[in-house]
Amino acid sequence: MTLAEKLFNCFKGQDMFSLREAYEQNSDKPKETVRARIYENLATKFQRITKGVYRTITSDEEQCILIEGDGRDLSMLKDNSIDCIFTDHPWLDIKSNKGGTRSFALYDCFRYTIEDFREKARVLKQGCFLIEILPAENENNYEYLYQIKQMAKEAGFLYYSKVTWKKGTFVSNTGRKAKNSQDIMIFSKGKARNMRCDKKKSDRTGENCYMSGCNGMLPAMFDIQPVSRKDKIHQSELPVELCEKIIEFMTYEGEIILDSFAGSGAVGIAALNKNRSCILIEILRENIEKIKNRFNNLFYEVVLG
Repeated sequence: MTLAEKLFNCFKGQDMFSLREAYEQNSDKPKETVRARIYENLATKFQRITKGVYRTITSDEEQCILIEGDGRDLSMLKDNSIDCIFTDHPWLDIKSNKGGTRSFALYDCFRYTIEDFREKARVLKQGCFLIEILPAENENNYEYLYQIKQMAKEAGFLYYSKVTWKKGTFVSNTGRKAKNSQDIMIFSKGKARNMRCDKKKSDRTGENCYMSGCNGMLPAMFDIQPVSRKDKIHQSELPVELCEKIIEFMTYEGEIILDSFAGSGAVGIAALNKNRSCILIEILRENIEKIKNRFNNLFYEVVLG
């Protein structure tokens, strides 16, 4: 039995436990080791309630944990611990971030590096999906979009599909082309797991048979209205309905979804609505407070650093 399992079994069923109690129950281990095993298993076995106080998580609970920190730093997550990564990073694309439904005034926007994808690959389980919400291609970003595919490939991901998000009736007539879409780029870590029903084989054998791929055939596009300006709590907010549809294609109930650039918390809301757990990472304190209000204390906050 690992130390993490021993800690979990020791405090399972209790409302909470302190680090001091964990140290006392494992007095033969260095305090640093005990503390590290708890930190490594946040969101899977343990939740932090407040400084030095934790609780265990049972397998039949859907949880959403909010971490204040840099979404490019996934060091608190252990290898192969996440069932899906679903994120919309604040991409550095000046033309795409003007007009439309995106307007970044507070974030330090950036472009991914190969290390970002290596970290994603480290924490994601084999065969599971990485979903990146990206700008529609234009003269300013086409090279970056190509680089994203190349970096993902180098990190061990396979290109699975790209589906357009058409933003309903919204149209922004800025630039060379009306802005009414973004792209949902999907990768799998290695060969995609078997989620897609093989109807022909199932009918032939009389048993449920599955083949490599997500849960069903993806649509040609997601035609979903964006969040209205008056209802937005974030500069680039995804509709919960869109997140729910994607989540149903890419995950099973009870699995853990990571959104490392949480923004409005929409992915977390969608995850809980669809009986999935979620880890949200957000860097801005202002957005942390907005997400906390949105969730109405349905999760425990974890503050890093």
